[in-house]
Amino acid sequence: MQESDILDALVEQIVPTDEWPGGRDAGVTNFIDMQLTGPYTRYQETYRKGLLAIQETCKTKFQKRFEELPFEEQTRFLETMEAGKMEGKLWEKGLDRQFFRLIRDHSLQGFYGSPRHGGNKNNVSYKMMRLDYPVIIGQNRYNN
Repeated sequence: MQESDILDALVEQIVPTDEWPGGRDAGVTNFIDMQLTGPYTRYQETYRKGLLAIQETCKTKFQKRFEELPFEEQTRFLETMEAGKMEGKLWEKGLDRQFFRLIRDHSLQGFYGSPRHGGNKNNVSYKMMRLDYPVIIGQNRYNN
């Protein structure tokens, strides 16, 4: 299983391309990868289980990998995950909802956050919202 391929498909579902680049082109997969080796190390096992569960379910149900499914079928799959209605042993203990929330939250953080964290490539979300690159202010930002 190529984890970056499935992550690209997942982040593109969360932030799809329209007149602006979506999650894949904004480098959200890179953001998630970087964060999983840093501040988000506690989520590594959830990602491993979730990605494996998605691929195994797709192999069984569709005889294809998730990233090979048509966009609309991927959307329906994720809607089922979000609703907590995935069936089978791989999805026990609410992994479907838990992993969907994690992917959604991290995708939005990677798309809308600062490019210095590995996502929002070329400031795409800032440009989309017509924002200037946010100025980072240090600790002494208030005058007394």
